[in-house]
Amino acid sequence: MKDTIADSFAKQTMMVTLGARLDRVTPGQVIITAPVSEGSRQQHGVAHAALTFALGDSAAGYSALTLMPEGYEVMTTEMKINLLAPGKGDRLRATGKVIKSGRRLVVVTADVHAIDEGRETLIAILQGTMIPLAPEKT
Repeated sequence: MKDTIADSFAKQTMMVTLGARLDRVTPGQVIITAPVSEGSRQQHGVAHAALTFALGDSAAGYSALTLMPEGYEVMTTEMKINLLAPGKGDRLRATGKVIKSGRRLVVVTADVHAIDEGRETLIAILQGTMIPLAPEKT
C-alpha cells in the first residue's frame, strides 16, 4: 500500500511543483506537507488557498486509496473547503482521513494546519467524496 501511494504521489507534477512531501501513510490516513514558498503565497504574504486546497485534496484522496483493493485508483467527485485562518507559517500540513469507505463512494476529510515557528494553527477543513476506479481490463 505505501509503495503504491508513494509511486502515485511521485507522478503528481503539481505536488512536485509545490515541493510537497508524503510524510505518513497508514490505513485510512495520509499526511502531506509542503513549504509555503514565495511561489505559493497570496498578496498578503500567507499561503494561497490553492496550496491549502491542493494539499487537502491530495491527502484526502490518498487516504481513500489506502483502503482500496490492489490496482484500484480514486478520483475526487466533489470537495468542499472551509478556510478558517490565514496560512501564516513556513509549512502547511494536510491530514487526510476516511470517514466512510463504500463500494461506490468514499467520504473523506482533511485538516490543514499552518506551522509557524513550532506553533500549529488549523487553517482549513475539507470534506469530500472520492469515487473508486476499478483497474482497466485489457
